[in-house]
Amino acid sequence: MKDFQVKAPRKGFSTRAIHSGYVPEQAGGALTPPVHLTSTFAFDTVEDAAAAFAGEREAHVYSRISNPTLDLLERRVADLEGAEAGIAFASGMGAITSVLWSLLRPGDEILADRTLYGCTYAFLTEGLRRFGVTVRMVDFCDRKAFIDALSHRPRVVYFETPANPTMKLIDIEAISKAAHRSGATVVVDNTFATPVLTRPIELGADLVVHSATKYLGGHGDLVAGLAVGSADLIATIRLYGLKDMTGAALAPFNAMLVLRGLKTLCLRMERHSASASVIAEALTCHHRVKQVLYPGLKSFPQIDLAKRQMALPGGMIGLELAGDFGSAKRFANALRLIRRAVSLGDAETLIQHPASMTHSTYTPEALAAHELSPTMLRLSIGLEDPEDLLYDLQTALSLDHALSAPSARGCT
Repeated sequence: MKDFQVKAPRKGFSTRAIHSGYVPEQAGGALTPPVHLTSTFAFDTVEDAAAAFAGEREAHVYSRISNPTLDLLERRVADLEGAEAGIAFASGMGAITSVLWSLLRPGDEILADRTLYGCTYAFLTEGLRRFGVTVRMVDFCDRKAFIDALSHRPRVVYFETPANPTMKLIDIEAISKAAHRSGATVVVDNTFATPVLTRPIELGADLVVHSATKYLGGHGDLVAGLAVGSADLIATIRLYGLKDMTGAALAPFNAMLVLRGLKTLCLRMERHSASASVIAEALTCHHRVKQVLYPGLKSFPQIDLAKRQMALPGGMIGLELAGDFGSAKRFANALRLIRRAVSLGDAETLIQHPASMTHSTYTPEALAAHELSPTMLRLSIGLEDPEDLLYDLQTALSLDHALSAPSARGCT
């Protein structure tokens, strides 16, 4: 009689975030992967080196192109995103620019959602246009506007979801299907969501980019970027966008820090989401708050898409105050525990004023066109006790109107 055979299930997300791509016994038993702090790699013979340069054998040649520590990070994030391959960069903008330089040529067109991170917006409108690339921006939630724009045959379709800082969601599956019918390559910035919440490759996107500075690193002590996708696309980006165009190579030590961050990514995203959910609900009850934009709220305009596309609502909150530009700044300046800083995904809760900070490259007309109110603020909810964060927000909003958890006040 044959033994009963059971196929081993695919390992879970957290298990892969800790173990994927690394076998300690193959590195002298070191439980933590070693950091390869070297710029170049030696060969036994010139013939061996020539074969590596010609691509006839796999080998690391120079750390601007590849490095064993980066290689582990790239393979691990690709695994978590459900992609074939990955590539690491010195920053999130290094990832975005390297990807787009690799995909676009003079005369091509890129179609982008109109709500983007400020530096991405500046790169598209001030950078790519200088080199003969047509940049078209529409609201990807407007189905007709998007389909009409596809008639121009863009080479690339690019968007963020959730979008920075409005938290607008884009239907990745629907947009990818329509874009592919027109022959476009779909690139999604997944920084806000991370693969814990959303995996765009599995929904039809071709490439995913990350600012690994944020949630993937998770500790605010590094700057890094990543892109994942098919092996062919990633090979093109490595040899053209990274090697010859931007040279935005990630340092091995920073790659090690991102690998460290991945080990707790799932736990951290669960805590970020749980605390942000409590805080978002509480903020909706305050008379000085005009609007709270958070994918976990029942009042969120795209709550059905959020439930379908996101495993958790995440740690980012868009907050629009009643009042004017000065009101928003005075509120942010009154906070004591919550820090005024750009970036996001840290253990510390951060707040920033987009019109003054991350989106300061936008003209007043552009801010209005992109629905970025002068009283909008962006909260990145950290890992502190949510009660302490609520007290800080309460004090800054008003001294005579207590802000407490909805469960305590019966607020819905």
